[in-house]
Amino acid sequence: MIWLIGTGSMALEYEKVLKSLKLEYLIIGRSKESAKKFSLITNHKVIDGGLCKFLQSKPSKPSKVINCVNVEELKITSFNLLNYGIKNILLEKPGGCNIREIKELQDFAKKKKANIKIAFNRRYFASVLKLKELIKKDGGLISFNFDFTERTDLIEKLDKSKKVLKNWFLANSTHVVDLAFFLGGSPHTIKSYISKKYSWNKSPSIFCGSGKTKEGLLFSYHANWHSGGRWSIEIFTKRGKYFLCPLEKLFFQRRGSFKIKEIKLKTTLEKNFKPGIYLQTKSFTQGIKNNLLSLDDYNDEINFYKKIAGYH
Repeated sequence: MIWLIGTGSMALEYEKVLKSLKLEYLIIGRSKESAKKFSLITNHKVIDGGLCKFLQSKPSKPSKVINCVNVEELKITSFNLLNYGIKNILLEKPGGCNIREIKELQDFAKKKKANIKIAFNRRYFASVLKLKELIKKDGGLISFNFDFTERTDLIEKLDKSKKVLKNWFLANSTHVVDLAFFLGGSPHTIKSYISKKYSWNKSPSIFCGSGKTKEGLLFSYHANWHSGGRWSIEIFTKRGKYFLCPLEKLFFQRRGSFKIKEIKLKTTLEKNFKPGIYLQTKSFTQGIKNNLLSLDDYNDEINFYKKIAGYH
């Protein structure tokens, strides 16, 4: 049995996969209105009233739980699950509203001897999986670069709390940064520069830096939320340069050539499910570790996120 906590847009995506995998699952939501809406869309019963009320009925423990409530509730919901004795949780990123919440969750999970994975679904994009194959075929990468420029003109109009907006790099931009380090290797040293602050989140909005991975590879990054641009990753091998821009697509420029060609991908799953979600959910429910990020490794990455984003 698997519990799916939440009835928002991400929960709909997870439910679609769980149904496709023919797994047994319960959906726990909070309000009657959202539960009813979710049931109408999925044709699956939803237990409303929230997780705390549900746990009071002392239900049998599930083998695994997917926690995809809103960002503000991720930490407390995970604490409640851990207190109930749940040992295996797939937690939607960013895992909490800020770095402090995520560290507290890590400490509590260790105390409870629980296994928490952070859901960075872009690790399972067809473009990323193909790129990993090509990097290996090329004999490994030799350097990389990434850009996590955000569409701030759209973000400031979103119905998000000040707490989430203040930590927008953690809440959203980490999709790119995590993916870059997933492909290129964990950072060892980093030198970062930040500039300007937006009125809507009081946080830095221009980022520039470089560093070296644990394997000794050089990397750099730049993002300017006041200008144009989009998320992108560039991977350099001896054979040439690979581009993920947008991240769902893969392009290649051979060494010694100006020509850039798009690499064809097998995207059957991405046409039927939200990109990355099917394979991520399958890996978690079947206990396949491969690309899943542990909470401990996530907190190690966060030590570098703090430098990149200027967090204290």
